[in-house]
Amino acid sequence: MEKLGYIKGISYAVFIGAGKITSLESKESLRLAKERTNANSITLVPNVLQETPQSEEIDFLSPATMTDDEIKEIVEYIHDLGMTVILKPTVNCKNGTWRAHINFFEKDVPCEPKWSNWFNSYARMQAHFAALAQQTGCEMFIPGCEMVMSEHREQEWRNVISAVRSEYSGLVSYNTDKYQEGNVKWWDAVDVISSSGYYPIDKWDQELDRIEKVVKKYNKPFFFAEVGCMSAKGSKMVPNDWCISNISDLEGQKQWYETMFAAISKRDWVEGVSLWDWKERLYKPESIENAVNYQIYAKPAEAVVKEYFSKL
Repeated sequence: MEKLGYIKGISYAVFIGAGKITSLESKESLRLAKERTNANSITLVPNVLQETPQSEEIDFLSPATMTDDEIKEIVEYIHDLGMTVILKPTVNCKNGTWRAHINFFEKDVPCEPKWSNWFNSYARMQAHFAALAQQTGCEMFIPGCEMVMSEHREQEWRNVISAVRSEYSGLVSYNTDKYQEGNVKWWDAVDVISSSGYYPIDKWDQELDRIEKVVKKYNKPFFFAEVGCMSAKGSKMVPNDWCISNISDLEGQKQWYETMFAAISKRDWVEGVSLWDWKERLYKPESIENAVNYQIYAKPAEAVVKEYFSKL
């Protein structure tokens, strides 16, 4: 990825609503993210909503979504900090169901919600943000994250990518979920393969062996668009389970990051990561034991990240 180099990234202020990301507090948090980790890239994740997994319409103009003007302002600020921007608009369900379970009947049925209607709404939404990415000079655009139950709809996803490319001339990726890298059959339509790297601490080598086969098959650049582990007891074994425990395990999080970086550093085809996640409002450093979450701010894992990012 010549335009980006090795992505030393952080997913920032994920799913934040309107009226927050351009605050002075948020901008200071961004500055600290760069200073404390030596990151060179920020992934912005606008939150767009549909009512349920079977709703056909996606709303990207509600107060749950950062505004276009806010995106313009914060992208300019990130660029002023000397970092690149990856824009990844991500759909979520208001009823709390994970987006991976958005699904419809395979064939259209009268009076039932349909894939065709949903994909039309989805493509319009992504094209809107792709135009913003073009206008603001974002270095990569990712029009989808962990949409597992939809990924077999190959032609519809090719249409989404085409709609994005009609508005945006930069690098285009897609963020599939953990374990799903080999299930996407339309990687040839994007410039960069990416996935969510929430793998158990003792499984990194075997999962990288599996992913490598996909990357080599399509001969595309690859990076982890999401990767992270909670500072929670048990999280290093099941890092995708954000409800696993409310008991702090700062050392476990640190060990997971050390293991993950050691594993990917041996694979020259892994061209970066975007850590999940860094908030716009930071807890006090003395409260890290109570911050049982994915954040690394002021935790032992932060030093591991800075060491790895600094030597690249």
